[in-house]
Amino acid sequence: MLVVSRRKVTRDRLVRLLGDLESARGPAVSLYVPPGTSKLEIERAVGTVPQAEDAAGELAGAAAGSATGAVLLWGDSGRYLVIPPFPVGEKLFCSGYDVEPLRALLQRDLVIAVVVVRLGAYAVGVFRGQALISSKVGTGHIHQRHRKGGSSQRRFERRRLNEMDAFFLRVCGHVQERLGPYVAEIDHIVFGGERHTVLAFRKRCDFLHALDDRVIRPLLDIREPRQASLEAAIGDVWRSQLVVWEEGTTAEPV
Repeated sequence: MLVVSRRKVTRDRLVRLLGDLESARGPAVSLYVPPGTSKLEIERAVGTVPQAEDAAGELAGAAAGSATGAVLLWGDSGRYLVIPPFPVGEKLFCSGYDVEPLRALLQRDLVIAVVVVRLGAYAVGVFRGQALISSKVGTGHIHQRHRKGGSSQRRFERRRLNEMDAFFLRVCGHVQERLGPYVAEIDHIVFGGERHTVLAFRKRCDFLHALDDRVIRPLLDIREPRQASLEAAIGDVWRSQLVVWEEGTTAEPV
């Protein structure tokens, strides 16, 4: 019986695991699935993988639901499904542990923009690989919601909306200031903060509209947009999801 475990792993840990698999002996297969591949197509491909029948449905579901695609590395020396931090480039199915396309993806010095927005605070950064090359953090005062009701509440809400609008426009200016010099180089954009606030900000910031096709990943859970949290965020951006199958025992951490 196959037992499954899931975890997030850093870029360095995953690269080490790929090195171990590359030198492993015994039969294995590798399957690279780009984002947008249908679940039916994935199930058919997984169906050709020896001894993967018990995990085929789960494999196909996880891969089809990933915005970045997936990589299946399945053999006697280990059974792994990797959801990488950035999109798989092309479909590939081959014998052996073919780790080179995934390793190449993880070792590229991608240019990543990180934009974190909460009401009253923001952080903007541009990273080359995991090195921060440009950043800006700041705050802006926005009144809390008024609960008393009546005309006073309506006036307060109008004032609050004006404060939010001014804040979004100011943050958008800082985003353009920091991202503008790198706009031709930026590979991906990742947002963080509170979902409704980020959605409202993106609608208000015209500069970001031309970069919508580079947005990846769910929102980063950053509660306080500060310089330290911005610098720490890039580690999460580069983490991969790793699913491990082992026979009859809980998989050990990688």
